[in-house]
Amino acid sequence: MTPFGAKVRALRADRNITLKQMAADLQLSEAYLSTLEHGRRGRPSEALTVQICEYFNLIWDDYEEMHRLAALSHPRVTVDTSGLTPAHTELANTLAEKVQDISEQDAIALLARLRGDLY
Repeated sequence: MTPFGAKVRALRADRNITLKQMAADLQLSEAYLSTLEHGRRGRPSEALTVQICEYFNLIWDDYEEMHRLAALSHPRVTVDTSGLTPAHTELANTLAEKVQDISEQDAIALLARLRGDLY
């Protein structure tokens, strides 16, 4: 599941909206909306992100957060390390190889570290 998909699912659950109802309201197929939530689709388009934000009546910080999550929600990431050091390339390849073995708790801690949340 992608960060965007998890947020959409949480918003639907908070508002007691079924996948079927949301898909119908947005004139999307249930299958497409389901694949978007589960991360089996690429990141949503800007237009769809706006449509979903409007659907949930999101404003300000929540609206910006949805756009941030959409940008971070491509399930197949490519990391270009050309021009970087061998250590950068090894890091990218090792992460790609081992990411499924990292616990959610460790992933959250690593994200915080990379974002600079931890000092």
